[in-house]
Amino acid sequence: MGFIGRAFLRLLHALSKAFAVLIALLHTVRPRRRQRIVAEGEPSPRWELAVIALLVGAACFAVMFIVIYAADWRRQTQLLGLAIGGAFALLATALIIASKQLVVSEELEEEYPEVGDPAEQLNVTQIVTETGSRMTRKRFLKGAAGAAGAALGAALIVPAASIGPVLDTESLYYSPWRRGRRLVDEEGRPYRATDISNTTFYTAYPENVDHEVLAAPIVVVRVVPDRLDLPPGRDDWAPEGILAYSKVCTHAGCAVSEYRKPLFPPTSPQPAFVCPCHYSTFDPATGGSVIYGPAGRNLPQLPLMIDDAGDLRAAGDFSGPVGPSFWGVRS
Repeated sequence: MGFIGRAFLRLLHALSKAFAVLIALLHTVRPRRRQRIVAEGEPSPRWELAVIALLVGAACFAVMFIVIYAADWRRQTQLLGLAIGGAFALLATALIIASKQLVVSEELEEEYPEVGDPAEQLNVTQIVTETGSRMTRKRFLKGAAGAAGAALGAALIVPAASIGPVLDTESLYYSPWRRGRRLVDEEGRPYRATDISNTTFYTAYPENVDHEVLAAPIVVVRVVPDRLDLPPGRDDWAPEGILAYSKVCTHAGCAVSEYRKPLFPPTSPQPAFVCPCHYSTFDPATGGSVIYGPAGRNLPQLPLMIDDAGDLRAAGDFSGPVGPSFWGVRS
């Protein structure tokens, strides 16, 4: 064998030694399998199926809540309560069963480790991983838990749409009042001018209009005509001293539901509408002007007229936008 042949054999021998050393190094660097900390538990397929069924049931109840809410079923708060309550009850039951039947648990007594100990941090991670050894359908459990979480999250978010229009804000400015539309009570009975006394106030709605419409409810009161001091242009808005204003407070949107009627006129302030939420007070005799409280705008006034039959009717639309002051800001 020549010189080149011997050199080639020596190179192969050196490479084989280097490869053997590399393999040995890899074996020494490879992390050893850590010894179990939590004993492996027996699988519980029946309890797993029960937990999956409960989670799916919770998701179905949450979806039912969304459907009932989106369908806007009138006076169905009981169904809403049963739906969301059932969802949380099934979810709680699933978590309790999972903690009792699917998670390996044991009691150990030992000293608290030092804060920030890397070895103990690894142990905690390993314990959390090993406690789920009884679960054999992890994908199904994760899917059912994800469905329940997503459905419950949507059920909690959907009612936020009731705070106001999400995209279209024009509904905030819609008013059902038109000239000639008759004023009726909650039962749909028309109000006559003779029905309105000067000792109390009345809640009225536009005839044949849903009472839930934002601008539908109004408050009606009779004031001695000599006391009227309405803004310019409203001289004929209060026939026989009968006035009407929006029932929605211009501060925070609460219902104006109190009427301050002085018991001792010589020493008490004038009659006024009062919002019970923050005590904004409005004077009906001066166009619903604010005389006390945080409201930043007068109550919108509705012009009235009396028809030939003596019924009260609207003579037009409100004097301004209905609702809190910030709703009246238009771009």
